[in-house]
Amino acid sequence: MTRLSENARRVLEARYLLRDEHNVLVEDFEALCARVAGAVAEAERESGVDLPALAESFRGALSRREFLPNSPTLMNAGTPVGQLAACFVLPVEDSLESIFEAVKRMAGIHQSGGGTGFDFSRLRPAGDVVRATHGIASGPVSFLSVFDAATGVVKQGGRRRGANMGVLRVDHPDVREFVAVKEDPTRCTNFNLSVTTTDAFWRAVEAGGAWPLVSPRTGRATGRVDARGLLREISRHAWESGDPGVIFLDAVNRANPTPKLGSLAATNPCGELPLLPWEACNLGSLRLDAFAANGTIDWDRLDAAVSLAVRFLDDVIEVSEYPYPEISAITRANRKIGLGVMGFADLLVDLGIAYDSPEAVRTAERVMGRIHARAEAASVALAEERGVFVNFAGSRAQARGLRMRNATVTSIAPTGTLSILAGCAGGIEPFFALSFVRHVLDGQRLAETNERFEAALRQAGAYGEDLLAEVRARGSVRAVAAAPESIKRLFPTAMDLSPAWHLAIQEAFQRHVDNAVSKTINLPADTTPEQIEAIYRDAWRRGLKGVTVFREGCKGAAAVLVRGDGGTLEAAPTFSGDCADARCT
Repeated sequence: MTRLSENARRVLEARYLLRDEHNVLVEDFEALCARVAGAVAEAERESGVDLPALAESFRGALSRREFLPNSPTLMNAGTPVGQLAACFVLPVEDSLESIFEAVKRMAGIHQSGGGTGFDFSRLRPAGDVVRATHGIASGPVSFLSVFDAATGVVKQGGRRRGANMGVLRVDHPDVREFVAVKEDPTRCTNFNLSVTTTDAFWRAVEAGGAWPLVSPRTGRATGRVDARGLLREISRHAWESGDPGVIFLDAVNRANPTPKLGSLAATNPCGELPLLPWEACNLGSLRLDAFAANGTIDWDRLDAAVSLAVRFLDDVIEVSEYPYPEISAITRANRKIGLGVMGFADLLVDLGIAYDSPEAVRTAERVMGRIHARAEAASVALAEERGVFVNFAGSRAQARGLRMRNATVTSIAPTGTLSILAGCAGGIEPFFALSFVRHVLDGQRLAETNERFEAALRQAGAYGEDLLAEVRARGSVRAVAAAPESIKRLFPTAMDLSPAWHLAIQEAFQRHVDNAVSKTINLPADTTPEQIEAIYRDAWRRGLKGVTVFREGCKGAAAVLVRGDGGTLEAAPTFSGDCADARCT
């Protein structure tokens, strides 16, 4: 494993390392690994396991950065805060009391380092009657601003801004107002927004039919709109601001791991975790390039890392302190974990495979299929030791004949700051740029150059400052005439890829993921709203659970990449947590 980069050290100091009452650092990365490993291993103290040996296994995986858990675990394990989960969904019912109770509880979760998701679809539309006061309802969009304002004054864990996901059903009467929220770029800056769509809506789009808007209070239609026209509005606003994303609700619920407990309606801030009301989940990611050597994948080492990571994440559920009893109850009853990956683009380079190639899609299938199968086997083994999860009866696991410890085992998160710490590309994303300045962590500027790219240039005898300057200016090597063709092919950036390749990689991973996949389709500035509409249709036909686009130059908070010519490149909007520099549904 390579040494920690300067950027990784800055991220560690800003976010993860403990400080004393005088704000002086009192640990380094190795001490952090020991702290987290020891605290998580405590879950097995009464089990008869060799606790020091288990803690050392956990510590080694973290220290080598082969596996890293979500940020709250790194920040809070072994501290008085003790809240280790990343993702929460809170219910919002159609009453003032429920709305402001959700705001209060959101603030508590953000303070502990977690992110929150909300489904606002139960709120009656603007202009509807309020029986108790004979007044007029202001509608869900007005309350979005309340949640957003509260988020703005609560800094997560004292070290990062709050992050939220707000969703509204495509048949809600206020859906058109909802999709237009970010026409004003100052509104809802602490929210990702997504429309939850149904198969019936997409069939109406395909047929060119009318689409009913239904009052959640009465269950009756309040009007009809043209389905294709509504999709055009969604696409146009996504073209303008990156929001809203689209969630495919029926695909999500076809994979609902506990259908008897109710339907899934909302997700965490980056969309990779559909969760029930009050439910929380903890995530972890394997650094895929850590398991590649000499152009091949060490499958045995990867298998061992998956098994260890599943055990670690299940132990996190036990030792975590949850902010509210409702969250503790359902989280421990379902025991959802989300093991994912980062560094997929790095792995492809190490294997000599271009991201936009059929071989990359096959590699995605093979790697995630192996990880998912091993993670399920590890969960089955844990169930033999500790018992199945409480809500096992009636679950998808029971229907499949698998006695599992966890209702879900896999998910793909964007791993923004974690990938900086690990020294790899985030999640399953391609490289955004090969040389740039990343804006993260409340305005810090982190200069980065892709080490693999530089090494490949040197090996090919093509390294030179003039060539690098042109790459920085263009944001890509594929348009640089002086670069070797082999390097152009091996190092595409996000903007070099057609939407079809983005979707193909996402689809390949989604086939082997219990939860969902966080993925952004980055698009050039000249992309049209009609092309975004086509992407949404294609994603639905592929059976994905969600899709997000981000067009270069569109409005919204962006991670700005400084080019060598003094211009800028815009990445996806920067949200806090492990989604830094990725706007994901």
